[in-house]
Amino acid sequence: MMSLANRVVRPATFSLARRAFAIGPASGGEVSDELLGRLGSLSTQALVDGLWVMGWPSAQIDGARALAPGMKCVGRAVTLNFVPARPDIAASKPAGEASPEYEAFEKCGPNEVLVMSSVGPHESVGGDIKFLRLKQLGLGGLVTDGSVRDTDEIINYGFPCFAHTTTARQGPAAMQPWECNGVISVSGTVVRPGDAIVGDQDGVVVVPAAAAETVYGIAHGREEIEDIVKEELTKNPGPPGKFYPFMSGKVKVDSPLGQLLAKHGITPDNSNQFEGKADW
Repeated sequence: MMSLANRVVRPATFSLARRAFAIGPASGGEVSDELLGRLGSLSTQALVDGLWVMGWPSAQIDGARALAPGMKCVGRAVTLNFVPARPDIAASKPAGEASPEYEAFEKCGPNEVLVMSSVGPHESVGGDIKFLRLKQLGLGGLVTDGSVRDTDEIINYGFPCFAHTTTARQGPAAMQPWECNGVISVSGTVVRPGDAIVGDQDGVVVVPAAAAETVYGIAHGREEIEDIVKEELTKNPGPPGKFYPFMSGKVKVDSPLGQLLAKHGITPDNSNQFEGKADW
């Protein structure tokens, strides 16, 4: 056993440096308004497929569904993390207007989506009085893996809202807002501040800011091909297996799909979907 005299005592600065390095940056990059618009023009399915082609983990937030039919959101993530309620947590959390939730609210506008990580699917992250401020700010959307209350009023506010479900419960008894714009987990999906959030009737997808342009290029190319395939199968009914499914970056020029695309002007010269043309 090593004696006290022989033990190596490291300076305090060593551990502090290690700790500072271990806390990485919260944001993973920037998504421009122009790119947001392009991402928002695509379906969530196409975006999920784009990330899948790149080999990224699943980015769909399975615990968030549209509060009403027809809702769609697109924006940069502003994140808010809730933690389970505990007396010292409640005492330490800044009170009133300085609360992390209101800090997050004031960072929101038409090109932002507030993403709230709940401690449970049936716990309330807020209702009509709190969310009135989000209406005033013209919020681009709200996404949570928890629940919301005052459902009719929130729908009337007009901003897209995606939640696990609705509830009459009060939230403060179960959890407290703790951190604004940190890295959070929402139904097991990582969200970083500034990531692109797109939601529609099929769910909500997180497009990492660092990969957003590449994801768009793949997803847009896939949607173009799928539209052509659907048009062809409508005109000439038959099993879709002749053309579909296909793997991006591996479509062969002489395949039935490659020949069909050529008739519509889609070739290796202008599409990254063909064999040898993958740019990711």
